[in-house]
Amino acid sequence: MKIIIYTDGACSGNQHKTNKGGWGALLMQGDYHKEIFGGEINTTNQRMEIMACIQAMNTLKNDNFPIEIYSDSAYVVNCINQKWYANWERNGWKNAKKQAVENKDLWEALLQQTRKYNVTFYKVKGHSGDVYNEKADALAQRGIDSLK
Repeated sequence: MKIIIYTDGACSGNQHKTNKGGWGALLMQGDYHKEIFGGEINTTNQRMEIMACIQAMNTLKNDNFPIEIYSDSAYVVNCINQKWYANWERNGWKNAKKQAVENKDLWEALLQQTRKYNVTFYKVKGHSGDVYNEKADALAQRGIDSLK
């Protein structure tokens, strides 16, 4: 039986040193549902999107089941599905402009997880009424609220 995960990240005051970011994930397998969330200060929305995926996979107990991750982050889904990371790794974590790849620490952690599990990433449209995406968004907001 597969594991379905919906993730989201959020950031209030993006690009300010005193901002607050949150991540959330809803994990589902059959009738079992688990909600997780957390937050960080001085972060970005992009970091929180990646962190949601990492933390969701960190909660898994074994690698026996295929995993589907649904995210409204084109940044995350496209990086994995279009294998942007392969060029980054080959080029010493430099992007096409020969600049350091942003969020390298989180990308490395996410790649370690995706190589451990049988994971497929899917892009969903954010804020479009998808009940699970909306729940992941609410969890990310709870992550921000937990920092107050």
